[in-house]
Amino acid sequence: MTGKTPKKSGTVATKAAPKQAAAEPVLLSGGNPQIAKGYGDAPVQAYIAAMPGWKSDLGRRLDEIIVRTVPDVHKAVKWNSPFYGIEGEGWFLSFHCFTKYVKVTFFRGTSLRPVPAGASKHPEVRYLDIHEGQLDEVQFADWVKQASQLPGEKL
Repeated sequence: MTGKTPKKSGTVATKAAPKQAAAEPVLLSGGNPQIAKGYGDAPVQAYIAAMPGWKSDLGRRLDEIIVRTVPDVHKAVKWNSPFYGIEGEGWFLSFHCFTKYVKVTFFRGTSLRPVPAGASKHPEVRYLDIHEGQLDEVQFADWVKQASQLPGEKL
């Protein structure tokens, strides 16, 4: 009987494992969702929905502020982070989950007033680290407006 499986007596139906509607995204280091690269609103919304805990609500709020401030914004997920930009002009910001905060990247951050506090190795980039309950929506919207009017990053 080598290479053959023994027959079972009786009539046993073999059931396929039920398919899940959608697999849960993998959370990478710091709880950052692993979302496939894609363009448009759908992959960004998938990323936001997969953000753990309070970060998902923050992600929705960031997205709402960005869309309200820049109605013609273009979106994408690249390198497991949502990106926002102007078509043909490049990307002006991105964000990424870390264990205790969400880091917003302004690609031309040194041109914003006031300049966001988080320095970068790249001379023009500045970061905004948002901890739970600490989003200054008025300041964030102002930075989004300023950033959207600057030349974007071609990534």
